[in-house]
Amino acid sequence: MTMPASPVVRLAGIDLGTLTCRLLIADLAGQYLLQELHSDRRILRLGEGVDCTKRLSGVAMERVIGCLREWRTVIDSYVVSGCAVVATSAVREAKNRDEFLDRVKRETGFEVEVISGEEEARRTLLGIRSGLPAGVTEILALDIGGGSTELIFDHPDGQPIIRSINIGVVRLCERVLKHDPPTVEEIEEAREWVRQEVQIAVEGLLSCQSATCVGTAGTITTLAAMAQRLPVYEPARIHNYTLTLSTVLELEWMLLSRQKADRIGLPGLEKNREEVIAAGVLIVRTIMETLGMSELLVSDLGLREGVVIHLARTRQGGKG
Repeated sequence: MTMPASPVVRLAGIDLGTLTCRLLIADLAGQYLLQELHSDRRILRLGEGVDCTKRLSGVAMERVIGCLREWRTVIDSYVVSGCAVVATSAVREAKNRDEFLDRVKRETGFEVEVISGEEEARRTLLGIRSGLPAGVTEILALDIGGGSTELIFDHPDGQPIIRSINIGVVRLCERVLKHDPPTVEEIEEAREWVRQEVQIAVEGLLSCQSATCVGTAGTITTLAAMAQRLPVYEPARIHNYTLTLSTVLELEWMLLSRQKADRIGLPGLEKNREEVIAAGVLIVRTIMETLGMSELLVSDLGLREGVVIHLARTRQGGKG
């Protein structure tokens, strides 16, 4: 007897990050197998200045809302069955977040869910898990954002352990890396801050030493693109690429020895990431050294994909 094919559902997910906003429209079937139909990502710096002012600026809100208007048109053209929009660190911290959420609803029709750091990590894990190579089971995932960084230890026999540090690429630039290029003193201050926070976060997680280290989000995928000197972003060459510590050290030297203007056009470096990549490579290097990582498996899948998978599970009455 032939089993009926799994029904296909078309969904959209949007991740409003501190630095980058991401869109994914995909068909899902079976065990939440994603078939991408359309994707987009834009560096809009929604969290610009939030670390200092605790408010989303009018200019930053307008940038994001303008993008969401465009994405509304794109999503409607695909006739999706459902759409989920999440906001992370910057919106969580902003005193005027209700003003932003109201404007988004009024001007674009999107309902935005502001998710906790733990929920952000959980959905990121859903995205990562959907694209791991065969045989990779126990993982320590690293998700570097604009406002925070999550460390997620996950193994098949238990609940994931999630630790978050309040350091991201935008926050590190605004708080510490104030010169262009950063001074020796700023670099050491940044390293020490990240090192201390990571040591506190992983205290008691000795069992994670045997896990496969997996990195996701823009900083890590950009470093993978730069390591391969890709003239254009190629997801197939980024996903499951192995980024070694020695390569990270080479990239760090190249990036920190240049001014922001001199980083423009470097192969693999996404436009408008010229400033924050300095903070990103510092965070990656310091975490890898602190945790004794010699290499990092790169995932091109993360929160955006996890948002769509979570939506599919919720619609089917399953556990998100």
